[in-house]
Amino acid sequence: MFFSFVFFLLLIFTNLSANEINLFTTRHYESDINLYKVFENTTGIKVNIVSGKSKPLEKRILEEGDSCKGDLFFLADAGRLYSAQEKGIFEKINSKKLEKIIPNQFRSSYWFGVTKRARIIYYNPEETSQEEIKDLNYEDLANKEFKNSVAIRQSNNVYNQSLVAYMIENKGIEYTEKWLKKFVNNFSRQPQGNDRAQILSVAAKESKFAIANTYYYALMLSGKKGKEQQLAAKKVKPFFPNQNSTGTHMNISGIGVLKHSPNKNNAIKFIEFLLSPKAQEHIVNNSYEYPIIDGVKTSKLIQEMGLNFKQDNSTKVSSYGKWQKVAFELMQKAGWN
Repeated sequence: MFFSFVFFLLLIFTNLSANEINLFTTRHYESDINLYKVFENTTGIKVNIVSGKSKPLEKRILEEGDSCKGDLFFLADAGRLYSAQEKGIFEKINSKKLEKIIPNQFRSSYWFGVTKRARIIYYNPEETSQEEIKDLNYEDLANKEFKNSVAIRQSNNVYNQSLVAYMIENKGIEYTEKWLKKFVNNFSRQPQGNDRAQILSVAAKESKFAIANTYYYALMLSGKKGKEQQLAAKKVKPFFPNQNSTGTHMNISGIGVLKHSPNKNNAIKFIEFLLSPKAQEHIVNNSYEYPIIDGVKTSKLIQEMGLNFKQDNSTKVSSYGKWQKVAFELMQKAGWN
C-alpha cells in the first residue's frame, strides 16, 4: 500500500514537472511576457522565464551541463545563436512544420528564426535629399564624400558585428578590411550610445547618416520613449540600402531547444506557438520587428517606413556567427572602438 502511494505521488510529480518549460531569454519586452501567458492559458503549460544577457546565460547553461533544467534559449542575434550552436548547447530538431514556414536562410538544424530585423540607414531630409542617396549601399559609406558623416554604435555591439560579418560573407575578408579602414574615417563622432542615440544625432544635424535597426526608429515614433524622441524621429527618414545588389541586411531573433531539455515536446510546442500567425502578429505589433512567416502584416509604423524594399534573402544568417570573431578583430584593427 505504501509503495503504491509513493508511486502515485511520483506520477503526480512527473506530470506536474512535465507541464512546464524553462525559457532562457535575452529579449526584454513586456509584450513577450504577455504572449507567454496566452501560451500558458491555451496549453496549460507554465512558462518559467530566466532573463539576462547572452554570454552569462550561455555560460550558465554550459556550466550546469546535463543538470541544466533549461528547455529553450531565445536570442536576439543570429551570431549569438550560432555561438550557442557551436558550443553544443542546442538539440538538433527535425520539424517538417517549422522547416516549411521558416525560410531556409533564417534557420539551422538547431535553431529557428522567430522575427526578422533590418539594419538600415537614416538621414535628415533637411540636410540630404532622397535623390542624392537613391542608390546608396552600405559599401558607399566608406566613400571620401561622406567624411565625418556616419553615427554608429561601438564595435562591441553584436548588431554591428553581424553587419560586418554580412560584408565578409558577401565581399570577402580582404575587401572588408580595406572598407573598414575607410568607413571608420567617416565617423561623425566617437561611437557611443544605443541605436536611438544614432538617430538622435542625425535629427540634431550632428551626423549626416545613422545606422540603426528599424524597430528602434519605430519605437521612437510610437512615443513610448517620450515626446522628445518622438519629435526627433519625425525629423529623420529611413533608407533601405543595397536595393540594386544583395538587398538590405537582415538579422533575426531566434530560438532553439537546449540539449538537456527535460521538456522537449513542450519546448517544440512553444516554438510552434511563436510561429503561429496570431503570435507573430502580437510580436511585430509590439516589438516593431518583421514577421518571419508569410501572411502576417507588420505594425503600422513599420508599414509607413516602406514594405516594398528588397531584403537580402540569399545570405544565410548563420554565416554571421561564422564571421563575427573575425569581424570584431577587423573592426578593432581599423580603429573602431
